[in-house]
Amino acid sequence: MEDQLFEERTNLTMLNEAILSIRNEIKKVIVGQDELVKLIITALLADGHVLIEGVPGVAKTLTAKLVSRSVAVQFSRIQFTPDLMPSDVLGTPVFNPKESVFEFKRGPIFGNIVLIDEINRAPAKTQSALFEVMEERQITIDGKTYRLPPPFMVLATQNPIEQEGTYRLPEAQLDRFLFKIVVPYPSEEEEIEILTHFHKLADNNVLDAITPVLDAAQIAQLRSLVKAIIIDDKLLQFIGKFTHQTRNHKSIYLGASPRASLAVMNASKAIAAINGRDFVIPDDILEVIPPVLRHRIILTPDKEMEGISEDTVLKDILHTMDIPR
Repeated sequence: MEDQLFEERTNLTMLNEAILSIRNEIKKVIVGQDELVKLIITALLADGHVLIEGVPGVAKTLTAKLVSRSVAVQFSRIQFTPDLMPSDVLGTPVFNPKESVFEFKRGPIFGNIVLIDEINRAPAKTQSALFEVMEERQITIDGKTYRLPPPFMVLATQNPIEQEGTYRLPEAQLDRFLFKIVVPYPSEEEEIEILTHFHKLADNNVLDAITPVLDAAQIAQLRSLVKAIIIDDKLLQFIGKFTHQTRNHKSIYLGASPRASLAVMNASKAIAAINGRDFVIPDDILEVIPPVLRHRIILTPDKEMEGISEDTVLKDILHTMDIPR
């Protein structure tokens, strides 16, 4: 009887098959990086953007391109550089001498999945061009608004901010990313497997091995399923209390915003769906708290000087709270 009720509430068969297909396509090329792939898929289902941080060479860009290749939507890539201007991203009016009018030439941001490579190489003026489009899925140029068709998702990579030639992203822009995913070096075993795998691929283009498994209409359908995932009032109260704690913690200079609470809720729903459930459990929330909040809080200067990480402070807050069961 319980199985019948579960099926009647939300049938997740289509979603689970789609997730499995995407993962299988990516595994044709990528070794490891299971958390990175899972969180990118989670963001796709939750209608969020992703910031991927790691040193050069750990497959940040390649993984983002493979995920994009597994979805049959328009893909575009922007390489951020210090001399990039907002018009290079959004587009610019171009004069048409035949019609004697200015026509808007769309920039590369007009896509469904947009890969921004090394996003922290561009200065604040160019970063500001992303504020409206990331939050409202629209662009305003010369008083005219252009709406981007769904789905719209930004996958941005960045090098660690300590590296030369990088800029710290504005807090308002960081807050627009659902996740910040930190990509570590592979283990010794994984690195050997990477060498073996790419040796077998030889001169074959790795992107050619990926077959699209979802289209825009299917993504919209999956997102509707995720929105219908059930979350208990006790869990909503826990999310609200946790976010509030980040604003009153002695180690945190700037706490998380209400947008962060919404991000935790939406991400935990998507994680629950990926895990085959139509309801959220506390473990789903605990899984998404680090990638959702690590870029939304600013530690006090003394904690930064001590080398304390945001993840450590978030864990400390969790230890002081009663987790619903």
